[in-house]
Amino acid sequence: MHRWIWRWIYALSSDNRAQMTSYETLEIVQDGSVRNIRLNRPEVRNAFNGVVVDELHKAFAEAGAHDETRVVLLSGNGKSFSAGADLGWMKDQAGLPHAENAKGAEHMARMFLAIARCKKPVVGRVHGHALGGGSGLTAAVDVAICTEDCLFGMTEVKLGIVPAVISPFLLQKIGAGRARTLFLTGERFDGKEAERIGLVHRAVPTDQLHDAVTKACKELLSAGPAAVASAKALIQSVAHLSLEDAIPVTSKWIADLRATDEAKEGFTAFLDKRKPNWMS
Repeated sequence: MHRWIWRWIYALSSDNRAQMTSYETLEIVQDGSVRNIRLNRPEVRNAFNGVVVDELHKAFAEAGAHDETRVVLLSGNGKSFSAGADLGWMKDQAGLPHAENAKGAEHMARMFLAIARCKKPVVGRVHGHALGGGSGLTAAVDVAICTEDCLFGMTEVKLGIVPAVISPFLLQKIGAGRARTLFLTGERFDGKEAERIGLVHRAVPTDQLHDAVTKACKELLSAGPAAVASAKALIQSVAHLSLEDAIPVTSKWIADLRATDEAKEGFTAFLDKRKPNWMS
């Protein structure tokens, strides 16, 4: 195992890190202002089943409501980020009465939504395999950093299904044009291609993943926490509007925001050439 992986794991023993509520399929660790949510089924490349879906719902709700948390870092223990949905579980779901099958699918879709709509910015640390639902998790986070050799793919068609519940999140990242190829072929592609098409923010060599993720978290921590939350909401509110229709929304948005205490502190700190109080 690479030395940087051991460094990442054993760094958790330092005094400023505290183990959070116990989960069956997740490992939750608070590292200062960063909450680490790690998929913890390494024996199946972190494929998710009903328990994982339930626990991710819970974990992201808790993270969003936790005052001391300012960044959430989603990753996977072991050799892969996530190989997608557990096929045994998917087969069991297919055997349920249609209403229960549909209810389970909606619950899974809302798990991805819980990540995308988390009140705190979410960084994804992606390595190994991120196939099917793993690609969906990558699309659901705000800032995804992956290794150059990481394997992605919307491989559902190879199994006779489609990437239905993850499609809205993927379409926001890669667009309908690229989806028309990738959804239909189910072809796999590496981290460099994922960066090129916009699925991830950056692809880096394996030995640089830890530093790149750390840098992304530090960038988020240097920003006003209320401003970051507002920026997430702004995208959701404006993305579907025409330029003309956006003007009254965005004008009111900035007028309201720059009158807040956080904005006033940011302006004053910049003019005084000091760090704002959220960085102290």
